[in-house]
Amino acid sequence: MEQDCAQQEYHVPVMLSQSIEGLNINPSGTYVDVTFGGGGHSRAILSRLNTNGRLLGFDQDLDAISRAPQDPRFTFVRSNFRYLGNFLRYYDALPADGILADLGVSSHHLDDSSRGFSFRFEAPLDMRMNQRATLTAAHVVNDYSEERLQTIFSLYGELPNSRKLASALVKARATEPLLTMQQLLAVASPLMPRQREKKELAKLMQALRMEVNHETDVLSEMLQAAVKSLRPGGRLVVITYHSIEDRMVKNFMKSGNIEGRVETDFYGRTRCPLRMTPTKPIIPSSEEVEQNPRSRSAKLRIAERLQPEGESEE
Repeated sequence: MEQDCAQQEYHVPVMLSQSIEGLNINPSGTYVDVTFGGGGHSRAILSRLNTNGRLLGFDQDLDAISRAPQDPRFTFVRSNFRYLGNFLRYYDALPADGILADLGVSSHHLDDSSRGFSFRFEAPLDMRMNQRATLTAAHVVNDYSEERLQTIFSLYGELPNSRKLASALVKARATEPLLTMQQLLAVASPLMPRQREKKELAKLMQALRMEVNHETDVLSEMLQAAVKSLRPGGRLVVITYHSIEDRMVKNFMKSGNIEGRVETDFYGRTRCPLRMTPTKPIIPSSEEVEQNPRSRSAKLRIAERLQPEGESEE
């Protein structure tokens, strides 16, 4: 019971039943949760597996290790999911029957003031998912050029005042390094529209976090590795929380690449290794949003690995 309570406090899994159903679990199959976090999705997957089933859980965060289930069917991989293919080969876990990714920042990270993911707390500018990494939000804010900061705020945060914000940060850091959330907010808050201040600050946090953790590059590499790792008929299930990553996932599931570039073969047939099922994203119910407000922007997309051309099913 104590473990269940701790699990609840760490992170409430978003669209749990929908994502597990989306995996179409074979009780004897091999599954991968590339975003283990608090382990909510992983435990639900394990509950559907028999003694021959297998689950690998990826997480680069040291905090997640203590929540790994003590189950012979489960393997914890402390690594970034960009290395998905390498570790599945290492653990002789290919091909996989299903791969799940919940791309949201966990409630634990947002509520842990020491990690610097939220503007609600005074904390060092950190934002590293992997505590072994060297790049922090403080490095980005203090060392990046004004032009590069503007690009990050515009591309990852979609902030309309990205130019003004980058200029203000560069000017402020010339006086003293910006090392804490309080120092960052002292510069950024006055530049935010008062009626949308919290939303705009959240976008700023998102932009810094995505840069620190190289999130778009990592997601692209994971998606490419996932489609190569799935058996025909296997499922890829991804939960996104903002338009940038959702667009990447949608494009990849529709075309096989994150740019959404549709490629055809000699006969004009579309060459995509996946089929979206359903074609539209699944969103949380109003009841779930009420119980867990952090689920409100979530979109769940599901795709099935197709049989490669020229290969027959066994």
